[in-house]
Amino acid sequence: MIYRFLILSDEVDDFKREIKIDADNTFYDLYEAIIQSTGYSEKEMASFFLCDDNWRREKEITLVEMNTDFDEDSYIMKDCVLSDFLEDEKQKIMFVFDYMNDRALYIELSEIITGKTLKKPVCTVSEGEPPVQIKDIDETKQDSISSDLDENFYGDDGFDLDELDREGFDGLDDLPVDLDENDLY
Repeated sequence: MIYRFLILSDEVDDFKREIKIDADNTFYDLYEAIIQSTGYSEKEMASFFLCDDNWRREKEITLVEMNTDFDEDSYIMKDCVLSDFLEDEKQKIMFVFDYMNDRALYIELSEIITGKTLKKPVCTVSEGEPPVQIKDIDETKQDSISSDLDENFYGDDGFDLDELDREGFDGLDDLPVDLDENDLY
């Protein structure tokens, strides 16, 4: 059985990859095919997330063992066969390639081809340049800062802290006026 995956990015509109891979291959084999098709470095941490129909992350499959929570099962790419986790067409997977900035490629199992096998994964469609693998943290912060801030951003520029009084704060009338740190615990 062959899986055909469509891979897209929310950062680069014209980026598109299609990878065909045998269903008996592992997530590590899929990882390597993605790395080869994008030119990304294998030295960076990466994970797959099995997602629901709304792209909410459900189960993580990591590149290396990460014992973060003993209550959860740990899944490692080299140990996880694709067909053990993927059964239905249109199943969604997220490939996180920039862990520090939580950036990902969006993957959909677009077709299951029965009665055929592949010896090794193959990239059948390669369009556009992939997003940069690692963004500088300063660059990411800059991207998220709005440039239309002015002196009124925090509210009325005529606001006076001394105008606050206890009126309107129900239940606070019984508190002592002078509190110190020990009164709060």
